[in-house]
Amino acid sequence: MQSVALAWLVLQLTDSVTWLGLAIALQSLPILLLGPYGGLLVDRLDKRHLLIGTQITSGAQALILGVLTVTGTVTLEWVLALSLGLGLINAIENPGRQAFVREMVPVDMVRNAVSLNSVLVNVARAVGPAVAGVLIATTGLATCFFINSATFLVAIGAFVLMKRSELTPTEPVPRGPGQLREGLRYVCSDPHLFIPLVMMAMVGTLTYEFQVSLPALATITFGGGAASIGIITAAMGTGAVIGGLLSAGRTTSGIRTMVLAALAFGGSVLLVVMAPTLTLAAVALVPVGAASIWFLSTANSTLQLTAVPQMRGRVMALWTVAFIGTTPLGGPIVGFIAQNAGPRWALALGSIAAFSAAGLGAVTLTRLSNPKQAKRTASEQSERGKVVEG
Repeated sequence: MQSVALAWLVLQLTDSVTWLGLAIALQSLPILLLGPYGGLLVDRLDKRHLLIGTQITSGAQALILGVLTVTGTVTLEWVLALSLGLGLINAIENPGRQAFVREMVPVDMVRNAVSLNSVLVNVARAVGPAVAGVLIATTGLATCFFINSATFLVAIGAFVLMKRSELTPTEPVPRGPGQLREGLRYVCSDPHLFIPLVMMAMVGTLTYEFQVSLPALATITFGGGAASIGIITAAMGTGAVIGGLLSAGRTTSGIRTMVLAALAFGGSVLLVVMAPTLTLAAVALVPVGAASIWFLSTANSTLQLTAVPQMRGRVMALWTVAFIGTTPLGGPIVGFIAQNAGPRWALALGSIAAFSAAGLGAVTLTRLSNPKQAKRTASEQSERGKVVEG
């Protein structure tokens, strides 16, 4: 709900998709710059307590935005500043939340848990935009921000009520020198971690910028308003729910599955590019949502299952950088292209990025199929297993 309201607020204040791209980019800039440090902090602290703190601060950010909006004192500068503040919170919250999944479920259920988490997120994405469109038209933008702030109380209650005896917390990593560089070296030394992260970065930079491209498609291409933004966003959310439920029943992950998901993602985005009407664009966004969650959950579970526990926070921080932290680069680019060349061209660029990521994964699979490379990789994985056991 807040995403739709924020997008509509920025468009009201500026009438510019470029400014919208910048506002969204500021939410991700701290993740790009500070994400690895956030991951190191996650490895050092109790994740549940850390997440309770991030829920409190996120709720406060939404409350301030609501108060400014309802009192008529909101300005573009306030929106940009609060977006940057939310980005600082997310630099810690995102890798913490991703790594915490592994502490809630056994290893053989990580793939399913990641997919089911995506389902729950996208149920909200399907329902939230539609409700936001109604609330914006009837009660105003501020209501969306106030409701969003209140929901963090539910999240805090959920964390507090968890039984610690039923969790499998990772032992916090003691503070030491060179731990950030250690995490980066660890990822770069293993293609089963490095290549999925690069693929995620390619798709995250240009394909996942739907917060910019979809409002532009609704308003510029089809001449709609807040209700139109809600319709197409909800359509994509519906597809994501379907894709998440299908992914939750699958047990496969890895680079090969990521390649297939990236191909499906790029192809479905092309259908939206060619849609002549808002209705057909909404229909086409259903498979886009399904493919996006397939790719996202596969990348997430691949990294979760490959990384050793002591490195999981830092690895998932890099995943967050690749997925969300690249928005300061991709958001303004997509916004500029949408403003000057048209939203269809912005979406087409995202499709090309997804196809390119699939190509990189396919080339990597070919290289790893070389017997010598496969033997070397197996040896490295065995050494990592010994370290974990030790």
